[in-house]
Amino acid sequence: MRDVAIVGAGMTRFGELWDQGLRDMFVEAASGALSDAGADRLDSLYVGCMSGGQFVGQEHLGPLMADHLGMTGVAAVHVESACASGGVALRQAFLEVGSGMSDLVLAAGVEKMNDGADVTNVLATAADQELEVYYGVTFPGLYAMIARAHMQHHGTTEEDLAWVAVKNHHHGAMNDKAQFRREVTPEQVMASSLVSEPLRLLHCSPVTDGAAAVLLCPLEMAKEFTDRPVKIVASGLASGSMALADRDDPAFLDAVQKSGQRAFEMADIGPPDVDVAEVHDCFTIAEICCIEALGFVEEGKGGPAARDGLTAIGGRIPVNTSGGLKSKGHPVGATGIAQTIEIFRQLQGEAGQRQVENARVGLAQNMGGSGASSVVHIFEGV
Repeated sequence: MRDVAIVGAGMTRFGELWDQGLRDMFVEAASGALSDAGADRLDSLYVGCMSGGQFVGQEHLGPLMADHLGMTGVAAVHVESACASGGVALRQAFLEVGSGMSDLVLAAGVEKMNDGADVTNVLATAADQELEVYYGVTFPGLYAMIARAHMQHHGTTEEDLAWVAVKNHHHGAMNDKAQFRREVTPEQVMASSLVSEPLRLLHCSPVTDGAAAVLLCPLEMAKEFTDRPVKIVASGLASGSMALADRDDPAFLDAVQKSGQRAFEMADIGPPDVDVAEVHDCFTIAEICCIEALGFVEEGKGGPAARDGLTAIGGRIPVNTSGGLKSKGHPVGATGIAQTIEIFRQLQGEAGQRQVENARVGLAQNMGGSGASSVVHIFEGV
């Protein structure tokens, strides 16, 4: 398998983008990635999108996006894995370049969530329809059950959850692409409206429009496009039980653990070797569970990590330096690519105020639903 590098990245601002449609956002991000690399052609592209058919009534996204990018004729595929759609699109692009099938492949993600659909019902399609949705469970409800189980098993507190939001909003305030560029206090988080006990409004990621794209090529070609390529050294994908009731422990995300283990084995490194990470914090409890499953902290010890400064910029393992889904925003199909862009910029040394000193190895973890799918990529600066 050939070594693969990222050589360009492009991204829209995340937020309520009322003046941009699905294809407009995709073209902005994809054109940005091509321009960043100085490239004018593609062999193929992958479009991660969870629910374009329900949000805006548009499916068959591969050829549509290729056409509007001015790349009609290239191989173009729509990828869906719920909120992990962007990360899985990156994996498919990585495998295509690594196999030698293609040289220039775009991995992108896009979602238009603020027009024309009931967001709660659309997102519920990523849960088990017969065992969960039929009985009225929503995603805030599912993650509330995960949070309650973690609290009961490990003594995690609502204040622990609040500090994840505080930390990620602090990071996001320094990100000009973030939906919410403002800091919050623990008191504000804990006083915000109750959504699904114990989760409050400021424990939850927002409803977001946005797109992101990265350009991949063989590492041996990378210097044709950039002086600072970033190598993709590993990709791990795993699945787990869809329904929380079918899991041995709802507070432990086994698909995240398995995808992380596969990536670490492929990269021949361990959690202590990672300098910066982006993990899937759709709710604050998700970040806590993900850093445990990935081995950044011991199981049950993730609760106080943000409060203690462990996962802040300057801490032992900075997590979600972009602001995470919580502050940057969560346009579900685009999230995995946006995570990758943050790691790409960190390893290039171009993250500005958010820069992690001497960052050489980065990790991005993107998951679908309540953790039924998870994909982990590990990156290294060249």
